[in-house]
Amino acid sequence: MTTLKEIMSPKSIAIVGASDNKARIGGRPLAHMIEQKFSGGIFPINPNRDTVQGLKAYPSLLDVKEDLDFILVAVPSKIVVKVLKQAVEKKAKTALIFSSGFSEIGGQGEIYQNQIREISQESGLRVIGPNCLGLFNSATNFYPTFTSTIDRATPRPGGIAIASQSGAYGSHIYMVAHQKGLGIRYWMTTGNEVDLSVGETIQLMAEDPEVHSIMAYVESVKNGEQFTKALDTARAEKKPVIFMKVGRSEVGAAAANSHTASLAGEDVIYDEILRAHGAYRVRSTAEMLDVAYATKPRIFPAGKNLGLVTISGGGGVLMADAASDEGLTVGPMPQDAQDQLKELVPFASPMNPVDVTAQFFNDLSIVPKFTDLMLSRGGYDALIGFWTSVAGSPLLSKPLLSSLKQAMKGYEDKLFINCMVAPDEIVKTYENEGFLCIEDPTRAVVAMSALMFFGEQFKLNEIKQDFNKNKYLIDIPKRKLNEVDCSEILIKANLPIIKSSIIRTPNELLPFFDKKNTKYVIKILSPDIQHKTDVGGVILNIENIDQAKDAFKRITQNVKEKAPNAIIDGVMIAPMVKGGIECILGAKIDPVFGPMVMLGLGGIYAEVIKDISFAEAPITKEKARKMISSLKSKDVFFGARGQPSVDIDSLIDAIVNLSNFIAANSDRIDQVEMNPILVSKEIVIALDALIVTK
Repeated sequence: MTTLKEIMSPKSIAIVGASDNKARIGGRPLAHMIEQKFSGGIFPINPNRDTVQGLKAYPSLLDVKEDLDFILVAVPSKIVVKVLKQAVEKKAKTALIFSSGFSEIGGQGEIYQNQIREISQESGLRVIGPNCLGLFNSATNFYPTFTSTIDRATPRPGGIAIASQSGAYGSHIYMVAHQKGLGIRYWMTTGNEVDLSVGETIQLMAEDPEVHSIMAYVESVKNGEQFTKALDTARAEKKPVIFMKVGRSEVGAAAANSHTASLAGEDVIYDEILRAHGAYRVRSTAEMLDVAYATKPRIFPAGKNLGLVTISGGGGVLMADAASDEGLTVGPMPQDAQDQLKELVPFASPMNPVDVTAQFFNDLSIVPKFTDLMLSRGGYDALIGFWTSVAGSPLLSKPLLSSLKQAMKGYEDKLFINCMVAPDEIVKTYENEGFLCIEDPTRAVVAMSALMFFGEQFKLNEIKQDFNKNKYLIDIPKRKLNEVDCSEILIKANLPIIKSSIIRTPNELLPFFDKKNTKYVIKILSPDIQHKTDVGGVILNIENIDQAKDAFKRITQNVKEKAPNAIIDGVMIAPMVKGGIECILGAKIDPVFGPMVMLGLGGIYAEVIKDISFAEAPITKEKARKMISSLKSKDVFFGARGQPSVDIDSLIDAIVNLSNFIAANSDRIDQVEMNPILVSKEIVIALDALIVTK
């Protein structure tokens, strides 16, 4: 089992393609390690020189008599495979490939990359790259990278690690993190990921005792199971994963055979996977840095009740708005505590945000008094104080810090973020006393929200549910299925589908109209037509046999004209059902993360409103309830504006049963959809069913 230290702390490194020119790709890493005094053995490989940057050079890896742990490859792509074979012969543990010209260009490059993969798999040689910018371990001065940031910003060891698919953007993240004063111990870029991926890198970082927080950047994930395992490991180790996933468009989504597929864009799936496995997704580098900075005290509030203390009413309102946007609670102080605050400062606003007003300038002792009351009586999980530029005043900076220290005595396990504008040296004095300082109040609230997310995740005691796949297996024909086929299969899966019948001739409609007061719907029945309304294949509110026969004729004619090549199995007839909320309940096999189940508003608005929630299948009843609660339209399910609540328990059962069905039959099914599924106080029933087989 590979460890991060085996990769990041080798005893020796050979640089194949080492250059005497410190500015070249093959010269930079050598110069870095000479200048930073890497303590291990360094062996330049260059058949054209006797020495490289003052060190003895060797014609090839096989000419080095000493053991080699780490091989850095900076030669043209056509030579790389030969070099890796020599690395295997030298029993090296790791090879890092700068070289480009592989799968990113296709053709021969793809062939080379497949050969590299085979060498790695057969020999056990761990390969990083190809087409990557390298890595570093600042604690051991190990710098096999050609990034220019090392020249301008020598890393300072700390507890943060960075994993990035992109080399250039990974360098950018490192540089701005360094400028913010963050200590970066490990930095790794993975490039084409022929072997080591960002997912496995996160796993290794989570398992390393020197790492307390992880920043990660990806464009795509190839191995979903490995990736989610890494996030679960980080959560179990209580190590925040601050994650940036780019490409938030629908490019790369599955083919839209159903609403479920078209709604399941790549980004919405990543959102759910990251959230479900405890990683916090950021939308900008600035947010990533704020959150990483805020993890330094290692305090993660376990609740979401936020106390706000401010010297500005406007600043308090701004923070309260931001907290609402983030889903945090800004609960009021108890009335008796408000009364005490009023006694201290009669013209203060004591609810929350607590506004200490300009009296703050005359009597700094009110800061610890207000803060103590908020922490002891308010029940807040964390506090944010808005001091604007006052904290930067040479006259007030030290007294305010002293007051804050006094206020936090006995509350060392509580997090207090200060919003203040001050010179770097003053900010440093606050940070040295354990106070976080973020200039912008909205950014402070967002960072606090991230910490509260981690606090919530870290207290979870996740127990994997036992899932007996055999219990939910259903015999599924190996052909395209029409709607009646789909309905019969889903009924076997304990899903609520309206009973329908196949009609092949108009005369077969007669028995359905013996009873009065029943209206029917007639639809075309074809395995080739998913969206029946698009071809005139649906007629509603049929009350008698004459209307039914006319509908049969019109539907058949419409489909012949608009879908002449479709296979027609007949029509189907089912009772009309009205009332309730139109929802969509679906499932699909995501190519990376496997079976997923989806709930949202349905009918014709499914793709317009896109109020949807996804979860990995199979799911528990508790998770199904959370899916309902996460919808923007959740209030209509629980009884908005005097309306009765829908049959939540039956809806939950349907979601769980569909998740079990897709998880158990994932080798034969690609997509499932029930749209619309009517949900009301009295019923939960699907009016339409679709199954797309593999």
